[in-house]
Amino acid sequence: MSACGQQLTGNSSLNSKTSSAEVKKGDGKYSAYLFTYFTGNTKSEEAIRFALSNDGYTFRALNNNNPVVDSKDISSTGGVRDPHILRGADGETFYMVVTDMVSANGWNSNRAMVLLKSTDLINWTSSVVNIQEQFPGNEKLLRVWAPQTIYDPEAGKYMIYFSMKHGEEPDKIYYAYANKDFTGLETTPRQLFYSPTNGAAIDGDIIFKDGKYHLFFKTEGSGSGIKVATSDQLTGGYVLQDKYVQQTKDPVEGSGVFKLNNSEDYILMYDVYTKGKYQFTRSKDLQNFSVIDEDVSMNFHPRHGTVLPITAAEAARLMSKWGTADDVIQSAGASELKKTNIAFDTAAHTLYLPVKDGTNLRAFDPEFTVLPGVSVTPKGTQDFTSGSVNYTVAIQGQEPHTYQVIAKEAHNPLLEGFYADPDVMYSEKTGKFYIYPTSDGFDNWSGTYFKTFSSEDLVNWKDEGVILDLPEDVSWAKRNAWAPAIIEKKINGKYKYFYYFTAAQKIGVAVADDPTGPFVDSGKPLIDKFPEGIDNGQQIDPDVFTDPETGKSYLYWGNGYMAGAELNEDMTSIKPGTTKILTPDATFREGTTVFYRNGTYYFMWSEDDTRSENYRVRYGTSDAPLGKIKVPENNLVIAKDKAAGIYATGHNSVIQIPGKDEWYIVYHRFNYPKGITMGDAAGYNREVSIDKLEFNPDGSIKQVKPTHQGIEAISIKQ
Repeated sequence: MSACGQQLTGNSSLNSKTSSAEVKKGDGKYSAYLFTYFTGNTKSEEAIRFALSNDGYTFRALNNNNPVVDSKDISSTGGVRDPHILRGADGETFYMVVTDMVSANGWNSNRAMVLLKSTDLINWTSSVVNIQEQFPGNEKLLRVWAPQTIYDPEAGKYMIYFSMKHGEEPDKIYYAYANKDFTGLETTPRQLFYSPTNGAAIDGDIIFKDGKYHLFFKTEGSGSGIKVATSDQLTGGYVLQDKYVQQTKDPVEGSGVFKLNNSEDYILMYDVYTKGKYQFTRSKDLQNFSVIDEDVSMNFHPRHGTVLPITAAEAARLMSKWGTADDVIQSAGASELKKTNIAFDTAAHTLYLPVKDGTNLRAFDPEFTVLPGVSVTPKGTQDFTSGSVNYTVAIQGQEPHTYQVIAKEAHNPLLEGFYADPDVMYSEKTGKFYIYPTSDGFDNWSGTYFKTFSSEDLVNWKDEGVILDLPEDVSWAKRNAWAPAIIEKKINGKYKYFYYFTAAQKIGVAVADDPTGPFVDSGKPLIDKFPEGIDNGQQIDPDVFTDPETGKSYLYWGNGYMAGAELNEDMTSIKPGTTKILTPDATFREGTTVFYRNGTYYFMWSEDDTRSENYRVRYGTSDAPLGKIKVPENNLVIAKDKAAGIYATGHNSVIQIPGKDEWYIVYHRFNYPKGITMGDAAGYNREVSIDKLEFNPDGSIKQVKPTHQGIEAISIKQ
């Protein structure tokens, strides 16, 4: 047996005769939640981390999102993943099991798990259990994944269940009983669940409800997702329910279910690992689940973890050990806040809270998350109009800290959440403005749907929902929904909307009768190959422009080159023989936008890479929509402002206020304030902003200063 017992700190014993009916309630009613998780596939990320919540929806990482247990002290590989935590049958002892694995060594590299035990959630003893070494007949064992623990009241023991893969066989879920001291396994692993298709099953999670055991697990192979099998006995007889319960079409893993305190409802959460996100759903019956992502907030990005209801005293003890006043002061959650733009200066102990248009700063409550063992004073609404307000954070067992908190109205970014590549349009039909962006915040630009947002004043924007979903609405491409453009045309007395979009590095077109859709794809790409004379770059970033002098419409596109062509009257096809290469100079990268003012055709484009802080906009002019572009000597339109913390200002569009020589530039930039610290990930965690665009008397463009303030609300009513 390979126990490798490692005494960290503390000790505890297990009364194996305690039944589930005799579970004590510890030192109080469960009123908080402990989330244990890991964060990624690098060795430093493969470690146990903790977060706390008051309500099961808003979680704050402990220990600044650093490990609470050192992986190299407890594992045989130097890394651990998939932590599962359980309160023992005595109500006072805690059990945690983790995969003993470093993913850099390969997905078939581990044969062990780690068992941990604690009486206070802070000090843990640990043991390594190597299945291949301990149990004969496992010579072909390739991996041992995602262990979990449940108390078996009939056996009076703790059952550990986990998946294993042997040779060419699929992953299967097994179980074994832990010994009395929770340092090893005392029974040979046996198969727990038998798939009717003999398909792979991993990431098991068992919940007991209404006299039945519900086994949630991930299927792999033909079809992939989370399914449920039920049984009236813990160790066998599971019958598969033939439906997937995840509420997304993206790949998922690592499901975890927990019951909400003081409620009959359950939360099913899972790792949407290709998108770098977690999804939360809510259910009363463990059959039907509704997505509650909009209600969930976390200041960390978890991978496969579990949530445990805990008492206020237990939460306070964890806060005393691993909570920080700096994190508490950054936990403001008021609905008026632009939460992704809160900026904290650690050295100056200053917090900047940007608020939405119309917020009453004379009586504003930031609504800090106050976890057990924490106090924040003053409480309630405060007057922020005369400057900063001093707040003091006190955590039980720690020295208090005082902070200066500043709240100011900020109109940038325009849209809540991460969006990029904005195309802006004024609709004559509705009298409103619309922004059509890339849905951002997905790893490596992997979004698959498009939204639109409407506004009457260019400041307050309404989310109009998804208008085109590649998996549902487009037959020829299912990935990389990027950089759309739109135009309103009046045809035979009726308004039509032609929406040009990038999908799988091709350009398509969809048509609707209203700015918010529904949009119907043409059924094939409009642009899917290089124009003549071009052999590198990408067919992306369309822009559409109607010449007010002639009424003709033109499409522009390209990354690495700028191409333009006249559209046929149907607006869904290119007029043969009109395609031209218009690349202005070596600064051109992508993101063409074209507009017309006072007899001049203006061309704008983005320079550098969207992942670079130096991503910026330049311009040139022409005397025709497909004419040669003249590049002025000083042609920078907008660039970063390091002093303001604004970076990567690019891929823009331009809007004119109807009937006025009044112009605005809509563009994206890195998230403020975190983008500049994110490396390449800043290039797909972008935000949409707006600032005024002004011209010199000779028609040249004045360089725009990017701002957090943005613009004041405009009125288009006559």
